[in-house]
Amino acid sequence: MFIDEYISGVAPANGKILLVDDQVVNIKILHQLLQDDYDIYMARDGHQAIDMCKKVNPDLVLLDIEMPILNGFDVCAHLKSDPATKEIAVIFISGHFDEDKEVKGFNLGAVDFIHKPINPIITKARIRNQLTLKSQSDLLRSIALLDGLTGVANRRKFEQTLPVSWLQCCREQQPLTIILLDIDFFKLFNDTYGHTEGDNCLRKVAQTIQDTVNRPYDLVARYGGEEFVCVLPNTDLTGGTYVAQQIVDSIIALKITHEKSQISDYVTLSAGVATIVPVRNKDDKILIEAADKQLYLSKERGRNRVLGVQVP
Repeated sequence: MFIDEYISGVAPANGKILLVDDQVVNIKILHQLLQDDYDIYMARDGHQAIDMCKKVNPDLVLLDIEMPILNGFDVCAHLKSDPATKEIAVIFISGHFDEDKEVKGFNLGAVDFIHKPINPIITKARIRNQLTLKSQSDLLRSIALLDGLTGVANRRKFEQTLPVSWLQCCREQQPLTIILLDIDFFKLFNDTYGHTEGDNCLRKVAQTIQDTVNRPYDLVARYGGEEFVCVLPNTDLTGGTYVAQQIVDSIIALKITHEKSQISDYVTLSAGVATIVPVRNKDDKILIEAADKQLYLSKERGRNRVLGVQVP
């Protein structure tokens, strides 16, 4: 099936919508209109709306402009500046037509405006159109962020995910761990068995790593060549080292023959683990550099092993 044919059939089944308005009556009207078709969440002010977006990651926010403390424009600007929420579609709800406000809203990243009093048919049509467009956009984005050979995430996805996980763990003061993994003597494997078998090996290794790292908020990505990376939020060094050892052991258990390996008869992995409790004035690159150094030491000390470090 061609991608565009698949995309054309995407429908926003049970999409999540967040209603944001300081007037209860307005929320009740929209809730009654939409509750049979979508999963509905509600917020009464801007701060609550931002918190709800981080917790439930809605597909669409119906956002009132006129609110105290944080108005709708402030909320939209905050959502679009945060990597964790910037892809959420925003439709402003306005009590009257104001061209300047609409220009400002679109410049902030809103996708549409709905005017009060609410027209049920127009409102439902605009919401469905925007959710369909978002579903299509999400699909295209997910395809663009997959490694074509192995089916796991690609490096671009990793580079998008790490800052989001960093900020999340920074806010929650939780540890963040990454694991760098490298297939031992992979060039010799390719030279011995050919690139077709090399590709098969990469696919098997990637799928096994993915099966081992199975929490929904963890990430497995192909980092480049025969290297893979795992991002594990809310995971300390002990937990990260345990997961890395599980991965290393599971690759040995595959028993992919590698007669030119200098340490085993089968394909093996070396792993470097690094853990940090993120703070805002540090760059997430220090975590990558620390894991890379541990991976280098793992190879230097005989390969097919896991080494880890706690980053201060």
